[in-house]
Amino acid sequence: MTTKVGAASGRKVDWRNIDWAKAHETVRRLQVRIAEATRQGRWNKVKALQWLLTHSFYAKALAVKRVTENQGKRTPGVDGIIWSTLESKAKAILSLKRQGYRPMPLRRVHIPKANGKKRPLGIPTMKDRAMQALYLLALEPVAETLADRNSYGFRPERSTWDAFGQCYIILGAKRMAKWVLDADISGCFDNISHQWLLENIPLDKVILGKWLKSGFVFEKKLFPTEAGTPQGGIISPTLANMTLDGLEEVLEKRFGQKHSRKAYKHKVNLVRYADDFVITGSSKQLLENEVKPLVEAFLAERGLSLSAEKTRVVHIDEGFDFLGWNFRKYNGTLLIKPAKKSVKAFLRNIRQEIKGAKTAKQADLISRLNPIIRGWSNYHRQAVAKDIFSRADHEIWKALWRWACRRHPNRSVRWVRKRYFLTLGNRNWVFGAKVKDEKGDTVVRKLILAKDTPIRKPLHIKIKGEANPFDPRWEAYFVQRSSFNIKSRWASGGGRVSLGKLYRNCHQQVRSQDIPLVAGLRKGDYVEA
Repeated sequence: MTTKVGAASGRKVDWRNIDWAKAHETVRRLQVRIAEATRQGRWNKVKALQWLLTHSFYAKALAVKRVTENQGKRTPGVDGIIWSTLESKAKAILSLKRQGYRPMPLRRVHIPKANGKKRPLGIPTMKDRAMQALYLLALEPVAETLADRNSYGFRPERSTWDAFGQCYIILGAKRMAKWVLDADISGCFDNISHQWLLENIPLDKVILGKWLKSGFVFEKKLFPTEAGTPQGGIISPTLANMTLDGLEEVLEKRFGQKHSRKAYKHKVNLVRYADDFVITGSSKQLLENEVKPLVEAFLAERGLSLSAEKTRVVHIDEGFDFLGWNFRKYNGTLLIKPAKKSVKAFLRNIRQEIKGAKTAKQADLISRLNPIIRGWSNYHRQAVAKDIFSRADHEIWKALWRWACRRHPNRSVRWVRKRYFLTLGNRNWVFGAKVKDEKGDTVVRKLILAKDTPIRKPLHIKIKGEANPFDPRWEAYFVQRSSFNIKSRWASGGGRVSLGKLYRNCHQQVRSQDIPLVAGLRKGDYVEA
């Protein structure tokens, strides 16, 4: 499992003995310096530090580690090669060299979308993925330093819940904007101008150009890539984010910066997640006649355009869908619910799993369904979702009942119920099975219910827009934010924690960074942990 680095140095690579703590520390130190040089506008220094990072042994090791431990580690590119052994990983570190590097074409596949269409996905080879991961380490500090404050997609330390919180801030109060431009970019990843990327992305132009022009293989035919950055590449989301960064600044120059009189008058605010974004405004005319043309001109410079099918201006009383939620005001009160499309997609996924398990054991079917139900309900647990959870549980029950009856067409209804459904405590019709655990004891494996997920007031603290994980000045903020990250406590499951205890442990730290505490909570309240 030991591979020589080179005859001259005689250095060897043993994957098992790589000091990963030192690797992270070394790379982090260089990334911090890149972010600092970016803030100062010293682009020659940024370029020099990026070269140093992309030629670092530890950065190459981390790049290989990333692509061999993520979900796509068993998915090969056009060459059919995967790095599954320790020796292949060690050799991979040695292969990441700029000199003589030539990326292979992408393997094109298509995945279904919610509207029935298919989304093209380009899968690079393992080596190309590792090279992209390596150069992403050098590009990400620049991207985070220059990013829009209210961009939340595919960025470290940010999530859809942060976008959720920002939407609530700019729409919740009565004095806030009543009109929303619900925008979507048409084929964002596929249409970004290569020329714009090469002129504006602060990265090695030779390497970037090779990736952009690598082409793709579909049905054993090679096709050129004249525009866009392929979905499926590790660096593609960051390139797309950097392409759209600057839109918030353009809007602020035209309609006023935060807290200014001009901004208060127009109420123009942007919330973006990847290529989906919403812009609020004080009137429909403002959004249609001034904001939308400004956005279209901004996108046109980058080879992009708004989707006529999905882009619309709506009143908040009519509501709009964003990131799987529906935002709508009822009698002046903003309610955020799971979107109908999200519910339909969830139930469709559940039904497909049930139909594909015609001969599976009941316990195995439960093991396949529980993660899907738990993940979907946890995602929406901040929203007004209790009734929707109950309806979803009922639809799941109907699908399971049909599954059970289909397996025993000659049995009575009473027999089928006794065979597949249990009575536990005061709850009947519990879909469960008795199985043996690791100790040999008999336990009940039951299907979880979405409605059992506790609905709480939004307890996720939205990240500050200016926070930069590569800036040492924000290091204390992120440490304190992690200590008060109630979202992770929700996801962990099991047990209850007094909110008063959380406050006692974290209140002083939170106050020092001026993080707003959650309104409406008292010391005696409880949250799931």
